[in-house]
Amino acid sequence: MTANRRLSWNHALDVAVEHANTLGLPLVVLEPLRVGYRWASDRFHAFVAQGMADNAAAADDAGVAYYPYLEPEAGAGAGLLEALATDAAVVVGDDWPCFFLPTMIAAAATKLDGAGVAFDIVDSVGLLPMRAAGDQVFPTAYAFRRFLQKTLPAHLFDRPSSSPFAPDLPRAPLSALVPDNILARWPRALDLSGSVASLSSLPIDHGVAPVAIRGGAKAAQAALQAFMAKKLSRYHEDRSPPDLNGQSGLSPWLHWGHISTHQIVDAVFRAEDFSPDKLAPKATGSREGWWGMSVPAEAFLDELITWRELGFNMSSRRDDYDQWDSLPEWARKSLLEHMSDARSHSYTLDELDGAKTHDPLWNAAQKQLKAEGVIHNYLRMLWGKKVLEWSPDPRLALENLIELNNRYAIDGRDPNSYSGIFWVFGRYDRPWGPTRPIFGVIRYMTSENTQKKHACKQYLQRYNGEPPGKTATSGQPRLL
Repeated sequence: MTANRRLSWNHALDVAVEHANTLGLPLVVLEPLRVGYRWASDRFHAFVAQGMADNAAAADDAGVAYYPYLEPEAGAGAGLLEALATDAAVVVGDDWPCFFLPTMIAAAATKLDGAGVAFDIVDSVGLLPMRAAGDQVFPTAYAFRRFLQKTLPAHLFDRPSSSPFAPDLPRAPLSALVPDNILARWPRALDLSGSVASLSSLPIDHGVAPVAIRGGAKAAQAALQAFMAKKLSRYHEDRSPPDLNGQSGLSPWLHWGHISTHQIVDAVFRAEDFSPDKLAPKATGSREGWWGMSVPAEAFLDELITWRELGFNMSSRRDDYDQWDSLPEWARKSLLEHMSDARSHSYTLDELDGAKTHDPLWNAAQKQLKAEGVIHNYLRMLWGKKVLEWSPDPRLALENLIELNNRYAIDGRDPNSYSGIFWVFGRYDRPWGPTRPIFGVIRYMTSENTQKKHACKQYLQRYNGEPPGKTATSGQPRLL
């Protein structure tokens, strides 16, 4: 369990349970977390450990052997999977196309193949199987949405089980299934509180503190219930204004696999009394009208399915999904042509990290990211556009955005977050006129226009301490 870290609504777990039932053998669920990856910190370890605590409780209730492992130092976990596989009939793993996980899974596949052990990799990412589009990489959300509307109906009810552990599943305690020498060398994690004290001995970044929101399936389910009850009905109107905070807030748990897209969609389907006969007869690529649901429900599903899975489409087919060269040629050309344009402000990575710019709204967004591990979705777009504007080289701007996002964002290092960052530079977009300094024909955003368009005063007050009623502006002359 390396990506979809949950014990329900999980296709990979369902496959493992099916193997156990077919072979008449008990199931062992291994959930490891390594320390030797870039950006490893208290923030991410705490969130995952809290999810492990939920999984441990759920596995205990179901009588299933669960093995949580927190690597104490880089490389200490090497050999654990192979040792467990010595007595295994089959190993099942997660198909996840981003960050270091594909390399890790490929290495595991090679080792298990050499040991003669079958290794199944299962996609439990979204509603549409990642490989369903073949080798096609979609250039825009419209193109992908049109494909979804043609293809998705066949997969809508191909759902993983919400209760995968049937009474007749073969069971045995972990101590009976894993030899003592393995448990001694790779001790099962006992403290899954995610507290700073429990993480203090680990060689990870202790300067990036845990966030207030708790990791795990229980917190994810509570967040989903709150969203359905209080926010979904106004999602289309309240998701963009920072002061209204009408977003679902589910992306951290989606990233770490503590909740499934299928589980979320099931809640929406039930609330909307959805049935397949409500679907539009033809694929139009339109954001509204295809589902036959209310406007807010369709707006939410477009974000959850179209935009989220569009990122998985890219990262599962291009190894350079996180590189400058993966941007459209027109976007790279335009940005490089304007690289020498005068900038009214320029900031280093440290200044950006510290929210030490002239722009109060940008500073507020960066402070939210550092404190809470998220940025309001609309402001995340502005946050990226301003870094592009303030950087001497668009390639450096891209590097800095990836660094800031992946260092602090609970939902960072994810195909969806890479989509958001690269959208700033033209991915999934089109040329926009008129041609502007620095941006060329890349879509342009300003803090001033954002504050005219959306209510931001409470947001500024919360993160910057701006007094009520004060309108924040840059206070500086602008060249653009």
